[in-house]
Amino acid sequence: MGGYFFSQAGYAIEISPPRFTHVNQDKAPTTVNWQILWDAIDIINKKYVDGPPDQQELLYGAVSGMVNALNDPYSSFFTPPKAQQFQEDLRGEFSGIGAEIGLRSDVLTVIAPLDGSPAQKSGLRAQDAILEINGESTEGIALDDAVNKIRGPKGSTVTLTVLSPNASETREVSIVRDNIVVKSVSSEIKNVEGKKIGVIKLRRFGEDTKGELDAAVTDLLQQNISGVILDLRNNPGGFITSAIDVSSNWVKENKVVVTEEFGDGFKNDHVANGASRLAGIPTVVLVNEGSASASEIVAGALRDYDLATLVGKKTFGKGSVQELVDLPDGADLKITIAKWLTPNGFNINVEGISPDIEVELTLEDIDNFVDPQLDRALEIVLE
Repeated sequence: MGGYFFSQAGYAIEISPPRFTHVNQDKAPTTVNWQILWDAIDIINKKYVDGPPDQQELLYGAVSGMVNALNDPYSSFFTPPKAQQFQEDLRGEFSGIGAEIGLRSDVLTVIAPLDGSPAQKSGLRAQDAILEINGESTEGIALDDAVNKIRGPKGSTVTLTVLSPNASETREVSIVRDNIVVKSVSSEIKNVEGKKIGVIKLRRFGEDTKGELDAAVTDLLQQNISGVILDLRNNPGGFITSAIDVSSNWVKENKVVVTEEFGDGFKNDHVANGASRLAGIPTVVLVNEGSASASEIVAGALRDYDLATLVGKKTFGKGSVQELVDLPDGADLKITIAKWLTPNGFNINVEGISPDIEVELTLEDIDNFVDPQLDRALEIVLE
């Protein structure tokens, strides 16, 4: 994570015991000569000029190399320090600049700055391409390496060279790192034309999301709201269980919210649980390019069941599920285990979800503190 809310743009994570399946077994070699690995280690230990090397680092390097060979930007090996950082970020507590990044067409890209974060205050915007970090090119950089270069202690500064969409020249953005604590859910009442509209903002799908959302929904219902706006803009995702909990406020119990499709063809349906307290209340879901993974699960389910109108811009397009597996000595492996499908069977990966009503939010709008996407959503729930 190192300075970012999450190390990758969008994620849906399961934490559970390891699950093993045969993937593309017919295409894989029937035998592998693992002796190559042991011989390489032996040669390094005997002949490396500055040896003997740190054996722990050799092990970490070998595991990292295997994970990188998957060519999957969402699978990662975390050394014990990185594993601890990742767990802290899942809880919404970290030190950094407060932005999500990802690799789009192999270019390091800002997915979304967090509200009120040093990144947002410094002018960093969604879809900005990060070309340099402290003067070093990011061409060909691995996502974890980029995160490590950008992170740092509170009060220190990192300088990013960025290129905004449709811009012809790069600009330098200097950002002072700070401690970031992200509350999962916030809500407010908008009084429009004599009606009360509840606006729920979800910043992430974490362990605390269900409790915070339950409290927010209870408060809104007690105020006799006439409509709901669920704001998932710039929400990179989180726990798949939280996505199910959020969707269950609209989707009726035992109806499918999302289907996991594993490499061996097995499918696992995740169904809604609990009372659908917001079902029947006019709802708009706000999405944009920074809405990813678990956000897309919720948006896809509500739209497939005609429970909400989607407003904004096409979502990020991240339709895979990662499992976080504990390894010895405090290390972790985050591995892609499945793809997921909306209730109607739509695979969101890469393509993303197009909104029912597309509304642009320009840099000028942001600078002038206006929000045409939210304004359009309010119009729809009042119709």
